[in-house]
Amino acid sequence: MNSWGESAGSISVFDQTAINGGDNTYKGKALFRGAIMDSGSLTPADPVTAPQAQAVYNTVLQNAGCGGKTGAVALTCLRGVDYTRFLNAVNSVPGIFGYRAVDLSYLPRPDPGNAFFPQSPETAIAAGKFAKVPIIIGDQEDEGTLFSLNQPNITTNAQLIQYLATYFPGNPNAVSDVTGLVANYPDHPLLGQPNGSPFNTGALNNLYPEFKRLAAILGDITFTLTRRVYLATVSTQVPAFSYLATYLHCTPILGTFHASDILYAYGQLGETQVPTVTIQTYYINFINYLNPNTGGTPAPFIDWPQYNASAPSLVDFGATGNTIIHDDFRQSAYEYLSNRTSNFRV
Repeated sequence: MNSWGESAGSISVFDQTAINGGDNTYKGKALFRGAIMDSGSLTPADPVTAPQAQAVYNTVLQNAGCGGKTGAVALTCLRGVDYTRFLNAVNSVPGIFGYRAVDLSYLPRPDPGNAFFPQSPETAIAAGKFAKVPIIIGDQEDEGTLFSLNQPNITTNAQLIQYLATYFPGNPNAVSDVTGLVANYPDHPLLGQPNGSPFNTGALNNLYPEFKRLAAILGDITFTLTRRVYLATVSTQVPAFSYLATYLHCTPILGTFHASDILYAYGQLGETQVPTVTIQTYYINFINYLNPNTGGTPAPFIDWPQYNASAPSLVDFGATGNTIIHDDFRQSAYEYLSNRTSNFRV
């Protein structure tokens, strides 16, 4: 069985590989033999006992008509709520299109009191506690744009730092850590943030003074550079293949945005589109042989190199063809993050 899922779901494919100390067997048999992870890997997270987790639960209780109740009484009340009211209650917390964006309300959180998922993902990975199965993992080029549309009040570097620091309430040095992080992203609002996301678009697409810069940072710390941190360890122990999708590069404002992979992976824009043929062929090959290069070889197909942390390469999924690129963009930001991964737990 092959696993495939989006990082914004209730539990991502990555979490399935990291739970239970990396033991993916049941009654002596493996539950899955490989994993495909689109747009997401490790997300450092505070435990289930963190104040922000309790605040989400309290909000759901309040909107479900169970406010003021605690413990087993609160849970019993919540279980007795009719479907519509429960649905409205769980949707009453901030979502991905709100001001808090990637500060996901239902992020998988470790429970130190339970051996099933006791550690923050970056700690588990560093300790080698993940399922030893071949993987495909990659990102859209502009993962952060979709999450940066509703913060137009962020117009200065200081405001950007203060905003990002609120994502890490468990870190008493969050402002200092975020200040160091954002220093790796040039701040040129008068030039339209040419180094920001959507990437490689110069002065275009900057909705507000810090939009493209915020989009670059949110995309990197949630998806793109944390993927590289993850692969630095995992690729030394299992066969790993990684990609960057750029096929929607010319899309105004959003670029190749988060979840746009679904359009091509499922052929929703046509079965003969180059990205669709690319993704489906590689993935079907991987499902069958645990190697994307074994099996069918249509026109856009090129040999996909196995990820090597000492000289990392990616397949660039383009609109009309595919190329091999080095996974070394925004390296200074990556090095900063990789040395402080646990400081950025949400």
